[in-house]
Amino acid sequence: MAIKVTMPRLSDTMTEGTVATWLKKVGDKISEGDILAEIETDKATMEFESFNEGTLLHIGIPAGETAPVDSLLAIIGNEGEDISALLSGGDAPAAEAPKADAAPAAKTETPAPAAKAATELPKGVVVVTMPRLSDTMTEGTVASWLKKVGDAVAEGDILAEIETDKATMEFESFNAGTLLYIGIQEGNTAPVDSLLAIIGPAGTDISGIAENYTAGGTATASAPATEETKAAPAAEKAPEAAAETSNGRILASPLAKKIASDKGIQLNQVKGSGENGRIVKSDIENFTPSATAKPAATEAAAGKSETAAPAAPKVFVPAGEVFTEEIKNSQMRKIIAKRLAESLFTAPHYNLVIEVSMDDAMHARTTINSVPDTKVSFNDMVIKACALALKKHPKINSQWKEDAIIINHHVNIGVAVAVEDGLVVPVLRFTDAMSLSQIGASVRDLAGRAKNKKLGPQEMEGSTFTVSNLGMFGITEFNSIINQPNSAILSVGAIVEKPVVKNGQIVVGNTMMLSLACDHRTIDGATGAQFLQTLKQYIESPVTMLA
Repeated sequence: MAIKVTMPRLSDTMTEGTVATWLKKVGDKISEGDILAEIETDKATMEFESFNEGTLLHIGIPAGETAPVDSLLAIIGNEGEDISALLSGGDAPAAEAPKADAAPAAKTETPAPAAKAATELPKGVVVVTMPRLSDTMTEGTVASWLKKVGDAVAEGDILAEIETDKATMEFESFNAGTLLYIGIQEGNTAPVDSLLAIIGPAGTDISGIAENYTAGGTATASAPATEETKAAPAAEKAPEAAAETSNGRILASPLAKKIASDKGIQLNQVKGSGENGRIVKSDIENFTPSATAKPAATEAAAGKSETAAPAAPKVFVPAGEVFTEEIKNSQMRKIIAKRLAESLFTAPHYNLVIEVSMDDAMHARTTINSVPDTKVSFNDMVIKACALALKKHPKINSQWKEDAIIINHHVNIGVAVAVEDGLVVPVLRFTDAMSLSQIGASVRDLAGRAKNKKLGPQEMEGSTFTVSNLGMFGITEFNSIINQPNSAILSVGAIVEKPVVKNGQIVVGNTMMLSLACDHRTIDGATGAQFLQTLKQYIESPVTMLA
């Protein structure tokens, strides 16, 4: 019997997963324990094995696609088995439909009586649609109507203010008549090309036009123009001239007018590419002045005086190509964005900064690494110092809940590791009980497997404090966002050689900046400051960490 395989929950925080790749294809034989696919969770890419055997009959989520936990991932069953019931949501093969139902179908062949009406408009009536007022606009909101039903509308009148994804802009009418119908009320949002209004002669019967349009009668949007627009082809004889209304007004969007004014471009020299020859933003931006396109007034002035002021020099615009690239967000990137936004906007962050002398730590590290098969980094020393300091200041090692503060008396330090798709935080459990060399070996192992996407979800759970180090990139000081449910995160900068004062003398020293981000709900400023003082003592006197 065929079995549904659903998108598994591979971590405690996973709500959806992405199929990175399928290792089996439809028709392949499946044995229990075979790897079906690689699933990308919010923390890692993991192999997903089959708990059933049979033939892979259906793949529900193609490679590269994302779906919620428990979505249909695949169907496994016997070769040739009917799975139509499972695909339709049932648990048994679909029953055959009664043959008697086929006869009445012939009755539906009569065409709908309104089909023809959807493509015709009364004479002089124009359907106005939601305009595309920016290159990225997909929908618009009517901020306010400046005309109401029954008002006379002249060509060029402002009908409404439309709020786009970038700004609120005035939308003017390209037609004259009476406003007969408003399709989108103030405050409402609709996609581009939705029915915005209907303009036509006063008293015109427009019943059925709006209903046909919203029901999918898209032909109304491209209905025949009024007789006044039939003379438009004549304008094609002079491509340099801008489209003008009957009263001599040039059709241009408000934004195009502003840009033209800023650049000193005369609108009557620009050919519009918008509706009815309307000049839009791109026409102004792409306009190149022509030496022959001089206004008549300029030519007349030139005839009167040979000493007329020379034309303004042409502004050099470098030739180039607008190039963008869209990268689909990985599941890890989505979760990073979600978690960090939740942390920053829910926990009241504040930062405490302290400068630490690293001279003794540098000498101590050289001595430790001189022992065969031992390798300790400065980051390992910071992690060890944090673990010991947290035992002395357990309030830093805490967690906020609405009804209580949880104090963790065990120390599990998360170490932020940069990977190709983002950031992961593997956890060193019971860090205070580990030696420096054990910390070093564990961090190298976890970081290496993190970059190869080989970490298990359990290795990235349960941290009580986090350390983030960007010192190896030359960053001297920075502030991190708390890795909740932790109450604090330590940001570690680079070691800098600089003049310092020791015993009243200016000498060359090595220092490092540490920044502690705290959740003010659980950690007061004095508590955070005391923790940093203890941390500073451990780092500046490494021998105390060995006691």
